Amino acid sequence: MANAGLQLLGFILASLGWIGSIVSTALPQWKIYSYAGDNIVTAQAIYEGLWMSCVSQSTGQIQCKVFDSLLNLNSTLQATRALMVIGILLGLIAIFVSTIGMKCMRCLEDDEVQKMWMAVIGGIIFLISGLATLVATAWYGNRIVQEFYDPLTPINARYEFGQALFTGWAAASLCLLGGALLSCSCPRKTTSYPTPRPYPKPTPSSGKDYV
Repeated sequence: MANAGLQLLGFILASLGWIGSIVSTALPQWKIYSYAGDNIVTAQAIYEGLWMSCVSQSTGQIQCKVFDSLLNLNSTLQATRALMVIGILLGLIAIFVSTIGMKCMRCLEDDEVQKMWMAVIGGIIFLISGLATLVATAWYGNRIVQEFYDPLTPINARYEFGQALFTGWAAASLCLLGGALLSCSCPRKTTSYPTPRPYPKPTPSSGKDYV
């Protein structure tokens, strides 16, 4: 029963992490304009994501522009896109695989060992999905830090971490934690003991004593 609860907890955490990866990929707030200089305009907020850049006015009006050319983007943005999409696809596969291996499901009831291995494989795929999301967000965040502290970058062109980046880090953590819990469902090897030999039965006494 405890193992089934551990499986369910890992599946829920990993699924929440997968949903968070989708939300993080879709949000445009991967990096937000930094108000670090003297000549700044606080009437608008500028932020960029993986797919578009947006400008939010103080009046509530938001204008977004999708990036035109894929080949014109920098290598960091292209790699981040690819890793996030790969992480989402792997998470979808992991959900289907681990669902078959869950103890609360009736799939593969006849083979308990194979059922547990399906849960383990699903957990491993969740781990790979979380690693892909973690590498993508860490890579993108490192690029923001380098550009922020680069003396050649103008003060009015520096950005900071956005909400989508923090969402991606949280999603990666949930996928890793949930995948690790699912991987704990690994079936234990049963120790085989030799078959005990039957002891010889004593012959019944005839009731006659001989001297």
